[in-house]
Amino acid sequence: MTPDLSQIGFLLFVSALVAMLTRRLRLPYTVGLVLAGMGLFLAHVRFDLHLSKDLIFSIFLPPLVFEAALYIRWPDLKKDLPVVAVLATLGVLLAAAVTAAGMHYAMGWNWGSAIIFGVLIAATDPVSVIATFKEAGVHGRLRLLIEAESLLNDGTAAVAFVAVLSVLAGEQQDLLSLCGSLILTIGGGILVGALAGWGSILLSGRTSDHLVEVTFTTLAAYGSFYAAEHYHLSGVLAALTAGLVVGNYGIPTTLSDRGRHALEIFWDYVAFIANSLIFLLIGAQEAQQHFSGAMPVLVAITLVTLGRAVAIYPVCLLFAHSRLKVDLRDQHVLFWGGLRGALALALALALPSDLPYRDPIVSLTFAVVAFSVFAQGLTITPLLRRLGVSNQRE
Repeated sequence: MTPDLSQIGFLLFVSALVAMLTRRLRLPYTVGLVLAGMGLFLAHVRFDLHLSKDLIFSIFLPPLVFEAALYIRWPDLKKDLPVVAVLATLGVLLAAAVTAAGMHYAMGWNWGSAIIFGVLIAATDPVSVIATFKEAGVHGRLRLLIEAESLLNDGTAAVAFVAVLSVLAGEQQDLLSLCGSLILTIGGGILVGALAGWGSILLSGRTSDHLVEVTFTTLAAYGSFYAAEHYHLSGVLAALTAGLVVGNYGIPTTLSDRGRHALEIFWDYVAFIANSLIFLLIGAQEAQQHFSGAMPVLVAITLVTLGRAVAIYPVCLLFAHSRLKVDLRDQHVLFWGGLRGALALALALALPSDLPYRDPIVSLTFAVVAFSVFAQGLTITPLLRRLGVSNQRE
């Protein structure tokens, strides 16, 4: 059932109240939203909007990825691209391998289900950390690394997830065809995003109407994502590329002054709405979960945390004697700031119903996301202060 506007309006009203309250209490906004979502469910407030793969991928993910990419400067990213790329590829594979091996040997899962869980839970979603960084006044290379790594990480994990599912379904018979499919998915997504971004720029350059300019960027965000997904390419990488193109080549040179101002306000607000609804729905869904026991949850959280450590520290060690060296302080933030969230939930909810251990995978994904939101989300700002990264006053 499609939710009516009154339900969406009510959720936005709750989001606005939570935003005001968390700012006053100096708490992370996303933590407040998840608590509010849990409270609404426990108070028997029901709405027709439910978390699903289609909802997250079709409505929320395109603008969130596009908006984050808009503010990443290509010259800065290009300098650190080797670090970001290795973290988002080798790092994801290492994290997935640690989690998968742990679930297989510690919990007795079959390799297929263990690998699926390892891949989908390797997808980080540091939306709340990025918001905290803004509030804490964190800038420079650290912020670039965690934003860029998380965006590329999402793309890598989503592509790997589809690849593993296709192998389990018997659609990929050999390594060569699998590698070819991965290259096509990644390269095709980037190409679609570039075309959408440059198309938006060319059309925006023919008008000085700021509303039309904003409309073209919206079409670039959603159009790139939908077009890529339609052709079985990476929608995440398409929206990311479109955002990078528009942010680096459209905003500085093509858009009018009024258009630039309108664009910033519009995309800030879109991101606010998307984040608000996602984390409220996560909270409501968390309140409905029935975890089978403490041991599987503790094992999963431990393995995922260990996997993130393996994905950060050894990988950064590869650059220790180069100009791309990542300070140990920044590595600590990258490690603890690797939150799990909407993308991991979307992938878990998209699992076929006949997959072995599907229900435990979904349940443990929600458990890991809850740990990320509360344990990591509440401690990241104190960590930033302790490491001397935050400019926020006590």
